[in-house]
Amino acid sequence: MKVYFVGAGPGDPELITVKGMKLLQEAPVIIYAGSLVNKELLNYAKKDTAIYNSATLTLEEVVDIIKDAVANNLWVVRLHTGDPALFGAIQEQMELLDKEGIEYQVVPGVSSFLAAAAAIKSELTIPEVSQTVIITRLAGRTPVPETQQLASLAKHQASLCIFLSIQMMEEVVKELQTYYPATTPVAIIEKASWPEERIMTGTLETISQQVASAGIQKTAMILVGQFLNAKNYRSLLYHPEFTHEYREASQ
Repeated sequence: MKVYFVGAGPGDPELITVKGMKLLQEAPVIIYAGSLVNKELLNYAKKDTAIYNSATLTLEEVVDIIKDAVANNLWVVRLHTGDPALFGAIQEQMELLDKEGIEYQVVPGVSSFLAAAAAIKSELTIPEVSQTVIITRLAGRTPVPETQQLASLAKHQASLCIFLSIQMMEEVVKELQTYYPATTPVAIIEKASWPEERIMTGTLETISQQVASAGIQKTAMILVGQFLNAKNYRSLLYHPEFTHEYREASQ
C-alpha cells in the first residue's frame, strides 16, 4: 500500500490536478491539512472514505494513522495545500515513512504564488525586468537561515513571492527597503483563487498601512518587484526579427 502526497492547489477546487482529483475520488483514507485546504475538495471523496484533519494532529499521530491504514491494506491520500514541495512539511513525513518501509509518491499542485500572479494578471519573468523568482518567507517562529534573510535576498532585485509573512508586514517592508526603493510596487493577494479573494496594490511606502487598514492577517501572498508595473517589454521568442529552431526571422 502507498501514500500519495497530493497538492490541493491554492483554494479553488477546480485548480487541483486531474490526477489529484482522481486520487481523492478513489482514496479509502484521506488526511488533509484542515487549516489551509479548501474543504470543498473533500466533496470528491467517496461517502465511506475515512477523513482526518491534520490541523489538530502531531507528526507522529499523522504517521500512526498512515501505519494503521497500510496495516489494513488501505492506501492514503495526504492532502496538502498548494504544492507539497513549498512549505508543505512533507520532508519529515517522508523520512518517517522511509523508516517504516512505507512507499509514497508526490503529486504536484498549483502553488498559491502562481494563483496570486494569475489573480493580478502578471508575469513574474519579464525580459529586461526580471528573469529570477525568489520564493521565501520572513523569519518568525520558524527561523530562516542567516544567509537567506529577506534583506539579503532583496539585493537581487528579483521578483519576490513572500509566503507566511503578512502578519509581519511592517518588518517585511523594513527588510526590503535595505535595497528596494520606497516606490517599489507591491501586490497583496489574500486567499488567491478563493471566492473571498482580495487584491491590494501599493508601494513599499504605502503597503503596510493598507494591509493594516484592510485587516489582512493571514493566508495572503506578498508579491514585490518591478514586474508588477512592467509595460512594453517584448520577448525574443515571437519577435519577427528573431530566428530560432522552429521559425526563421521574417524581417
